[in-house]
Amino acid sequence: MARPARVASYVLLGALGALVAVAGALLQAGWFPGGLLLGLAGCAALFYGGVVATGTRLGAVVPAAVWVVCVMVLSTSRPEGDFLFAAGVGPYIYLLGGAMVAVICATVPQLPPSGPNTA
Repeated sequence: MARPARVASYVLLGALGALVAVAGALLQAGWFPGGLLLGLAGCAALFYGGVVATGTRLGAVVPAAVWVVCVMVLSTSRPEGDFLFAAGVGPYIYLLGGAMVAVICATVPQLPPSGPNTA
């Protein structure tokens, strides 16, 4: 993959990481437990899809890093008292589960591409 195309793919994966963080934060609270599972499935799909699309571990690290930053920003309360994550088991499962999915996808072994044997 050419360098500008690779950089563009990482920028796109970062933007998708922010989108998945916000969507998952809203889903997990609004439709428990189905929304929680859907939010975690979205995280897994993005992180593993980044690995497959780029062919590098950085394909999972970039959206995961943006996801973690966005989730941390969304979990802090503002002076007005507004916050997106309530205290409960669902948000904690989403935060810890998403982080675990990110680590799993970033450390999954890279298999060589399959094809016809030349030997």
